[in-house]
Amino acid sequence: MNLVLLPGMMCDQRVWVEQCRALESDGHQILCGDLRGAQSILALAQGILSQCPARFALAGLSMGGIVAFEMWRLAPLRITHLALLDTNPHAELAERQAQRAGEIAAVRQGGLRELVVSSLKPRYFGSLQRDNAVLRDLVTTMAMQLGATVFERQSTALRDRCDSTATLATINVPTLVLCGKEDELCPPRYHQLMAERIALADLVVLAESGHLPTMERPDATTLELRRWLARNAEARYS
Repeated sequence: MNLVLLPGMMCDQRVWVEQCRALESDGHQILCGDLRGAQSILALAQGILSQCPARFALAGLSMGGIVAFEMWRLAPLRITHLALLDTNPHAELAERQAQRAGEIAAVRQGGLRELVVSSLKPRYFGSLQRDNAVLRDLVTTMAMQLGATVFERQSTALRDRCDSTATLATINVPTLVLCGKEDELCPPRYHQLMAERIALADLVVLAESGHLPTMERPDATTLELRRWLARNAEARYS
């Protein structure tokens, strides 16, 4: 099966490394989408779709899930399966929009590392991995390698995104809605809402995980992705 994986903000394919290894061994053809090159969700979705095969399964983590909603709106008949991990179907709140303006200003002044590090320990990881230096350093490295320009583009795209709650009822393919139980950025209640409104959704809430279950609980996340990919892609017609 063709599988497209979308990372979160200031992340790249390394957030999916364990899943890629396992799913490629199962025979799936994997494309990791690039979220660096545009500053709107629409443009990012269009760019990724231009690189995708005619039919594919789509999984998005965090910002990747927000882009996945837009890809669904643009090309629903091309998507056979959808997975939404630790993401948010809502538009940006005004309060968070204002915070982003301050973050962009700080990063323009060279504050990217400080901003990333100050966000990691309290917000990215669940309690089990909060002091995991390997994961913390990897997330910091990804962000610093992507750099300030990408941070500003992605912040702008997220700030200006549309609300996707009305889209949920249109999704009619096998859908995995998965999150970490301790995710503070995109809490389980967002995922409960998504699962309630998507007809073919399976909800999975992983204990001992925060915002990055692909890294915090890689084996459990891979197991759920395997189950999801094995579901009948023709369920939309039943």
